[in-house]
This record gives sequence, structure tokens and C-alpha cells, in this order.
Amino acid sequence: MNRLHLCWLTCCFSLTFLAAAEPLTVPARSRVQPFKGSDSWTEIAIDLKFQPNKTAVILCDIWDDHWCKAAATRCAEIAKKTETVVKELRKQGMFIIHCPSDTMNFYKDHPARKRMLEFPKVDLPTKQELPDPKCPVDDSDGGCDDPKPAKPYKAWSRQHAAIEIDADRDGITDNGLEVMYALKAKGIDTVLVAGVHTNMCVLHRSFAIKNLTRHGFKCVLIRDLTDSMYNPAMSPKVSHDQGTELIIQHIEKFWCPTILSKDLLKK
Repeated sequence: MNRLHLCWLTCCFSLTFLAAAEPLTVPARSRVQPFKGSDSWTEIAIDLKFQPNKTAVILCDIWDDHWCKAAATRCAEIAKKTETVVKELRKQGMFIIHCPSDTMNFYKDHPARKRMLEFPKVDLPTKQELPDPKCPVDDSDGGCDDPKPAKPYKAWSRQHAAIEIDADRDGITDNGLEVMYALKAKGIDTVLVAGVHTNMCVLHRSFAIKNLTRHGFKCVLIRDLTDSMYNPAMSPKVSHDQGTELIIQHIEKFWCPTILSKDLLKK
């Protein structure tokens, strides 16, 4: 290989690296309350800028199965769509953390699982007390919209197989402390969250929106890569999709902005 050829290859590599490290600007949606004390909220559009090496993606409970078969069917569709997004964001340099709760036994020997155990334990910021208004849908029946729902049981054994786990770069955990130790070690301050279910795990898991937000991390929900556990027979008696949208709007009001996956794929 001559010197000119080597120089050309070096330049190409450098340009590729610089392109991958460039910030990604994405349109986001949030909600504000112009008149405090009223119940009037206004949707607003903002642009968010993500620095890939300071951004992680958390995939919350995108399991291989679910006791509610309607939920399992929707989750399988989300998994296929999520894989396309994850592949692109990993290429850009974002850290992908797979969080399929209650399945760590399945992954105990996986390099991505072991990676999450290697980050040093550090002091975390004091947990903030934040307003936590009630969810706008009634999911007290378990939220299954099947005509004849089964009794809840642990139907899942792993993350959905449609989503690839990169053994060399990704992490696997269902523990919020492990997630926060990893984020601190990597200098990550922003987390994109996808997965199920919006009114349950996506909000309440130790590695998900409420806990991370309370610890000072900037969360963003990918709103088309999520689904709710909501039965239209329950209050407010709207369709399943409308119920999911109400929960997403609730998150935009009180927890974090939301984005669409297609905007993450724009070059």
C-alpha cells in the first residue's frame, strides 16, 4: 500500500468517525400549563439535540411473550420496529441497554450481561421529590383488552428474539442501580426509552422514566415504540390506542418529552 492510499484511507476513517459523533437533532413533543392551577395544557414542539456518546437507549420489557395475548401481539410488532432503530443508533455510537425484567437467568453467561456488572459503584445524586399525578386511565383490572383475558402469569423468558443484542457493545440488566452506574461511568446524561408497558414498566421500573428522572438523567420516550396495558371497558372508556395516547400525554406533562422513531433514522 503506497503512502497516498494510506492517507486516503485515514481521511475516510476520520470523516466517518466525525460523522458518527455529530449531534442528532430531533423534533420532540411536550406539554405546558400556561395558567397554573387550571387543567389546561398546551402541546408544544421543541428540538432536542442528542450527542451519541452521551446518549443511551433503554429497551424496557420487550419480552418474547405475555400473559395477555393482545399485548404479546402488539409487543412483537414493536420489537421488529425497534430492531431497525436500535441498529442505526448503535451505529451512531449510542449505548444500548436491554432490560427484559425477570429474565436475567437466561442471560447470565452473556457478555452484555457481564458487562453491566463490571461498572464501578459510585455515589448517585440525591433522589429528587417530583410531582406524581395519577395516571389518566384505570388499569386496576390488569389492563388486558382480550375478550377473555387469562389470569396474570410469568409468560416471558427472554427479550423478543427480533431484537439483536450486540455482545461486544450492548448491556443487559433489569436493575436500576446497574443502569445508573453504567451511565455515570460512560458520561451519559440522556436516555431514550422504548418498550412496554407505558403506564406500568416504562414509568415504574427502577431503570425507567420516573426513577432515572428523579436521579437527574434526561429521559425521552420514543412514543411510537411503546404500548399500554389498558382495557377500553375501564375508565375513561376510550379505545386502546386513545388510552395509550392519554398516558403518553401524561408523561409529556409531568415527566419528559417524547419523540418519534422515524426522526431518529433521518440522516
